[in-house]
Amino acid sequence: MKLLVIDAVGLRPRDLELAPRIAGVARGGFAVPLETVFPAVTSTVQATVLTGRLPREHGVVANGWYFRDLAQVFFWRQSNRLIEGSKFYETAAARDPAFRCAKLFWWFNMYAAVAYSVTPRPEYHADGLKKPGLYSEPPSLAIDLERSLGEFPLYRFWGPSADLRSTQWIRDAALHVMTAHDPDLLLAYLPHLDYDHQRFGPDHARSRAAVRDLDREAGVLIDAARARGADVFVFSEYGIERAPRPVFLNRVLHEQGFLRVQETSHGQLLDAGASRAFAVCDHQAAHVYVRAGEDLRAVQALLAKTDGVARVLDREAQARRGIDHARSGELVCESVPGAWFAYHYWLDEARRPDFAPTVDIHRKPGYDPAELFFDPRLSLPKLRAAWIIFKKALGFRYLMDVIGTDPSVVGGSHGRFFEDPERGPIVLASWGAPPGKTMPATAIAEFILARLAARS
Repeated sequence: MKLLVIDAVGLRPRDLELAPRIAGVARGGFAVPLETVFPAVTSTVQATVLTGRLPREHGVVANGWYFRDLAQVFFWRQSNRLIEGSKFYETAAARDPAFRCAKLFWWFNMYAAVAYSVTPRPEYHADGLKKPGLYSEPPSLAIDLERSLGEFPLYRFWGPSADLRSTQWIRDAALHVMTAHDPDLLLAYLPHLDYDHQRFGPDHARSRAAVRDLDREAGVLIDAARARGADVFVFSEYGIERAPRPVFLNRVLHEQGFLRVQETSHGQLLDAGASRAFAVCDHQAAHVYVRAGEDLRAVQALLAKTDGVARVLDREAQARRGIDHARSGELVCESVPGAWFAYHYWLDEARRPDFAPTVDIHRKPGYDPAELFFDPRLSLPKLRAAWIIFKKALGFRYLMDVIGTDPSVVGGSHGRFFEDPERGPIVLASWGAPPGKTMPATAIAEFILARLAARS
């Protein structure tokens, strides 16, 4: 094994005082703030890291976007083919046919051109049952991992029960792949720091404890890689700031007649294809899709005066941010500090869709961090969830409606550019020197390729 790359999502330069084992990676190398891209969200940053390209080139403009030809919003798609452009592990394999990469729990893992990959892939049964599952290459890898480590803890990976156990399972999966397959390059995503940083804000006592937990688990991988003589590279996709203020762009558009809903027996659904304008909200950024050119300036003016919106980017402004891709909205909003964009589009809580109080990352037409919380109005939410699971086990129909629809419970967010680099993302390497006082996310691919070539 030559190189371990850890995506320690949510880690900031100011967190290193609580993370001595991660900080130790920089001995012999460097630790500097990462100059990220906009929007600073998981899928977009990972695509930039893998390709060395801006969103205008690789096309991953957010964690989800509007597929115009289907008239539907899709979040968290997993096909690697959605990233336009060559990834650095593909370049490494072209240079050396014997090169082998393992890509564990990064996004866009399905059909990636790597020797080993694993990604969460829940199983949806015809009777409505949902079970944890994995997709892997080769298929036997998921079987081997679950035989050795137990079932992947899907409900600890996302949702109100998300916690350290998902990171520990991924850590053990990475150790298993190191030992059993010894790839040249191993990419591992450690998620749990993201949870409490979003729940409570990054400087809350629980979030500071989560940094220490991350350091312990990442330290196990770092030690194992170094024992194999491998270099180590650690980065975070974004920093997270205290942001307790939700902003409802879609409700503004709905009230002004730009957004249309479909009335159904299970609540109002966003009718994207029939709407004149609507927002796909993703943390502190939102792509606003405007169907007709004659509405563009009116929508831009409406959103620009909406409290909580810092700026509204038209195509010219998007070009300056590197996000002027065909998948982007005609307009893109960025929030003010301390605020974020909630996806909610209904005006009457009695007409909310039935999936709103559930963890449902695919049906919601926007990102919903309230899924990290049980509904605070429920007196015994875990008991309620246990009763629903019991009904599910007996074969009854069920609705896991334990999530609140008041997004003001959320404490932290990300996506915009932060003024203070100490609160943004970070990069650490066990070798070399950075290109300056910061390292652009677009420079990571070539930096890693150069190291792999030097060790060949």
